[in-house]
Amino acid sequence: MQKIIRLPLIFITLILLGLKPLVAEEQQGRITLSAPPASLAKWYKPANKRQVWLHTMFRLRRSMQAVAEYSALEDRERLVKWAEQLVKDYRSIAEMVPEWRDELELEWATKLLQAAKTMDSRTLASAQRRLGTSCNSCHNEYRPISAVLFRGPDFSSIKVEDEETLEEKSYGDVMAGLSTAMNRVKIGLEDGRYSAAQQANVLLTERLATLAGSCQACHREETQKDYLLGERNMAELRRLGKLIETRNVKQASRKLGHIAVAICATCHGVHRTLSDMRGVLVKETEGLDPHAGHEH
Repeated sequence: MQKIIRLPLIFITLILLGLKPLVAEEQQGRITLSAPPASLAKWYKPANKRQVWLHTMFRLRRSMQAVAEYSALEDRERLVKWAEQLVKDYRSIAEMVPEWRDELELEWATKLLQAAKTMDSRTLASAQRRLGTSCNSCHNEYRPISAVLFRGPDFSSIKVEDEETLEEKSYGDVMAGLSTAMNRVKIGLEDGRYSAAQQANVLLTERLATLAGSCQACHREETQKDYLLGERNMAELRRLGKLIETRNVKQASRKLGHIAVAICATCHGVHRTLSDMRGVLVKETEGLDPHAGHEH
């Protein structure tokens, strides 16, 4: 039975920032999207290292474009080449996700290849439209949820090791600790408790330095890791310490706000919303979790 997910419209809108907001149904301020079949998970990481599903979709899009271009150029040899690739990948969808077999226009896929070989431009155009419609229909219903589930960040199994105590903490606990330390800096500044603000800044700096090591679970390149938690922003934290030491409340508050945007908000804008949504979806889809049983 198809699993339907219902979430507040405003939540979905925020979650799908950066994704084309494709919706299946909208009623009274709520949105309805369908969860993909469980069989789709095995074609994404970590179950499938080669990301077979994504590469198949990329080839389909490329083949569609090539067929249209070589049809217009009346280049039969190249047209047939790309039509064969298109039909091969289109048919493979039924093998990878059997639940979607009935949604495919397999007869029209055959017609497309035949039309390419006979240079029947009218039938070819009709076949392209039919296949394109079937692709768009599936994307409209499943792509947003699939993107969040299978390509959204998952921090649930990442542990962050405290450099001093060597204690492993969950990502959630580390984030809560960072928020507490940053707020303590601000509270101390506003209330003239400069020693408390300075201690909180030292703690904030230490925790951010510890966090930097966990980023390599996904970000392999040094430039990626250095962007948020490298020397540039660590230097800003040291400058904040100097401003607290001299009791320059106005400039210290401004510097703290800059750090919050440059480090926290920048990372959260990319990761947190999708991660939160993914957590909700895993629960709503009764454990449709591509990362289940896999360690980072």
